[in-house]
Amino acid sequence: MNRLSLAVSQAIARVTGSALGPYQTAVLRIGLGLTWLLFLLREYPHRQELYGPDSPWSWDLAAQLVGSNGAFTVLLWSDSQIWFEAVYALAVLFSLLLLLGWRTRTTAALFMAGVLTLQNRSVFMGDGGDNVLHIMAIYLVFTRCGQVWSLDARRARRAAEARARGERTPDRAGPALWAVLGLVLLLGSLSGRTDGDWFIPALLWAVWLGQAVWWLVGRLARTDQPRILLDVVANAVHNGALLVIMAEACLIYATAGWYKVQGSRWQDGTAVHYPLHLEYFSPWPSLAELFTASGTLVMLVTYVTVAVQVAFPFTLFNRRVKNVLLSFMILEHAVIAVVLGLPFFSLAMIAADAVFLPTSFLRRTGRVAARARERLRPREDAELVPPQLRPDGAPGGPPAVGPAEAAPVTDRVPGPRT
Repeated sequence: MNRLSLAVSQAIARVTGSALGPYQTAVLRIGLGLTWLLFLLREYPHRQELYGPDSPWSWDLAAQLVGSNGAFTVLLWSDSQIWFEAVYALAVLFSLLLLLGWRTRTTAALFMAGVLTLQNRSVFMGDGGDNVLHIMAIYLVFTRCGQVWSLDARRARRAAEARARGERTPDRAGPALWAVLGLVLLLGSLSGRTDGDWFIPALLWAVWLGQAVWWLVGRLARTDQPRILLDVVANAVHNGALLVIMAEACLIYATAGWYKVQGSRWQDGTAVHYPLHLEYFSPWPSLAELFTASGTLVMLVTYVTVAVQVAFPFTLFNRRVKNVLLSFMILEHAVIAVVLGLPFFSLAMIAADAVFLPTSFLRRTGRVAARARERLRPREDAELVPPQLRPDGAPGGPPAVGPAEAAPVTDRVPGPRT
């Protein structure tokens, strides 16, 4: 009984004592933000047909569908062109801020709102990658994904250094952002714009209130106990969300693998051949022909794909096997991005796979990236130091010091040299 209670107490301490997987969640944040940002930028010339007034799925049809299923989208708050352009531009901005890790708790919620707003406006425009992005954007709000590799981490480090020097670093951007978002939420709630889906507005209000409590405790608490309690709650929520993200990724692969097992084309080893010869999935016909020239290669890729997807959830208990299969899946998604012309689907899946990457590998990658950044960063002009003279007057040596220039001695303590 003592061993059981000790194990339970250790598990609780581990779950509540720290936010697990800080590098993994940082990669997930960067990957999701980059995927959605690149997608919005690439589709910017076609934004009107995808989500705007020129979409085949008209504003009236979207309003009827959202009225029946209660999906969250702020694009249906108004049918004006100005409103659409503003929402699209804000979605791009929130993706960039999430990628950089600026105010990640707030920008993660705004990023989620942007993803849901555009995707729920035209639900028939998406694919499997959009579904992954849709789900992971909601889970990301519950994580502390800005602890490393973010502007938040740099700001926290600089604030700690300032406190160590006895200086104060007032935060003006945070309260201003909190006030603006609170006003928007209040206006949306009072006007009845958020009456459809209760979960997303409630989540946004919870993030807004949580930020207020966090700020008040940091300013008004006289002891560290309230802040420690908030850290415990935040760590527990983060770790629970990380577990759900990992379970969701396993469920995606397991479901895809078991459905493939039931398909006749996957059973006879020819399934990979057909999408490579569809015009929609063949941006490089010559490359597709090269891949399908060997029937043996097609059969091997087909069977290995099914085996890896079915087996991956069971390999999490063996780190080495898991890393091997994870490398294969990331490589497979990279090939899909190029050969089948599905870059955003592949980026979303690679971002989801990143939660299983080893911490040591991510740390080494971060150090390599930091060294590369330092090499590429332009160096500031070095301070010019006048050359010193040797006794013979040649440059480069110490200055000549004669007997008259010797340092004076006062009470056996050498004085400063002149």
